Amino acid sequence: MRKIDIHNLIDNAKFNRFHWTVLFWCSLIIIFDGYDLVIYGVVLPLLMEKWNLSPLEAGTLGSYALFGMMFGALIFGTLSDRIGRKKAIIMCVSIFSGFTFINGFVETPLQFGICRFIAGLGIGGVMPNVVALMTEYSPKKIRSTLVTLMFSGYSVGGMLSAGLGIFLIPNFGWQSVFYVGLLPILLLPLIIKFLPDSVGFLAKQKRTDEAKKILSLIEPTYLPSAGDVLDSGEAKAAGASVSQLFKQNRTTSTIMFWIAFFTCLLMVYGLNSWLPKLMNKAGYELGSSLTFLLVLNFGAMIGAIGGGWLGDKFNLKTVLISFFAVAAISLSLLGFKNSTLVLYILIAIAGATTIGTQILCYAYVAQFYPINIRSSGIGWASGVGRTGAILGPILGGALLGLGLPFELNFVAFAVPGAIGALAVCFINVKHSHDSKVVFQKEESIQLDPIVADE
Repeated sequence: MRKIDIHNLIDNAKFNRFHWTVLFWCSLIIIFDGYDLVIYGVVLPLLMEKWNLSPLEAGTLGSYALFGMMFGALIFGTLSDRIGRKKAIIMCVSIFSGFTFINGFVETPLQFGICRFIAGLGIGGVMPNVVALMTEYSPKKIRSTLVTLMFSGYSVGGMLSAGLGIFLIPNFGWQSVFYVGLLPILLLPLIIKFLPDSVGFLAKQKRTDEAKKILSLIEPTYLPSAGDVLDSGEAKAAGASVSQLFKQNRTTSTIMFWIAFFTCLLMVYGLNSWLPKLMNKAGYELGSSLTFLLVLNFGAMIGAIGGGWLGDKFNLKTVLISFFAVAAISLSLLGFKNSTLVLYILIAIAGATTIGTQILCYAYVAQFYPINIRSSGIGWASGVGRTGAILGPILGGALLGLGLPFELNFVAFAVPGAIGALAVCFINVKHSHDSKVVFQKEESIQLDPIVADE
């Protein structure tokens, strides 16, 4: 009888077609997720005019989706550790895609807000699950790179939202950008067919044949046999629950993750909701204001991929602290008079170090917790952090309503960056999951270190 060390096999596998498949489908889901989320900032100026909304009312309306995201992350993040990542992802995609499409038919702010709340349940619920799935299947040497590359799809979705808004809205009305949200539901049969479930979950559920087949795709040198016993320490550990996040000296780190997510998401959603309106107020036309949103998300994509590469090359914690600090500086500088070129550069840097930082936070928290509570850890960090996301649009609306000097609007969003950097400093990597595992570094993977004869 052979004991198969699942973690060792996955961590030391070479990147292959299986990894490409997981990366592609997770990235595609995140692209649609990002599209559905950023869409509100694209239509906000038009909705304020159509429904005669005050800045505070508009900010509150934008927070309906974020309330939904908070509950979605908490519910589906924890639920998936019990029912499997794949089922949770399918449920979330169906919810956010369907209700984003319905949003195009609403007539009142109340109807709009209800649809955005329900769509938010799916948007918030899918994030911790695709991050957990991508983290689980990524080889250790390129784990941060793959997770951030996948999550950069969020920025691609944001750019699609702004880009399609520039084209569709003048020609077909603001409703047209919501109709595009139906596309993920049409792709569900392919997602069901090609997206694998968590191998750790399959092992825990005694679905060993499915798990062995996936492991043979991850590592072609592994040839399954009937006598193989799958060994995943966490799969046999205590079940997923919130209390597990505070055990084994993880309390301080868990709280610091929550603070980091709160501050980061406050910056991200405040900017995504109000950047076009702020620039519109500063004298830019709607089309050029949406271009700023496009640049913000382009910078986020570069920042996420670059940050993931730096995290694998050096230290993810150090990179995350640096990104928070640069975010605070770049946001502060945005409020001052600059040339258009400098303004674009600052917005790109702000996108790289706010949205990019959010993506790095997901990668970091995913690597911190063991597999049996990974989705719970990500879900609760994301869910608690959503209070910052909820506050961001409301804060932006309140500041705009007060008529403060232009630069103070951006300084208000810069302060959380400094707080986030401080919080990450107190995360104790000695108590993370990865620090407890000894990984063998070999040029070619042999079966001997992966299995043990019994």
